[in-house]
Amino acid sequence: MYRIFLLSLLVLLTTTTMAQTKKYAVTKTEAEWRKQLTPEQFQVTRKKGTERAFTGIYWDNHDKGIYKCICCGQELFASSTKFDSGTGWPSFFTTIPGAFTTLRDTKFGMVRTEHRCARCGGHHGHVFDDGPPPTGLRYCNNGVAIKFVPA
Repeated sequence: MYRIFLLSLLVLLTTTTMAQTKKYAVTKTEAEWRKQLTPEQFQVTRKKGTERAFTGIYWDNHDKGIYKCICCGQELFASSTKFDSGTGWPSFFTTIPGAFTTLRDTKFGMVRTEHRCARCGGHHGHVFDDGPPPTGLRYCNNGVAIKFVPA
């Protein structure tokens, strides 16, 4: 029994460490990210912060175009997948394929799925299973983590 416990603990720690040390195509030092990003963008994308609801510039945007990662320019969402979730953050029911990696997030006594840019590792928000058809998913994204490019 004790061996099973130790083995389980080892697997858990290894999996968590591997997820946290993933290598991304775009990497920069903390100083480089701070120079490129505004303080709020840095706090959200590099330190896993969250902007206040209804304060971002894109939560009520209905224009056609593409949403890109503010850190590296990776295309993340098509505007056709955006919907009004009532949460105050830009919400999407699907992503551009390969745009994100996901990690289990257990902070604040909750179990959530964090989504990060697959190219640079920037934190964008969380994925929930209360979205509309056809996926039933809601990618709840911080507005400061994205840049909108009109079609």
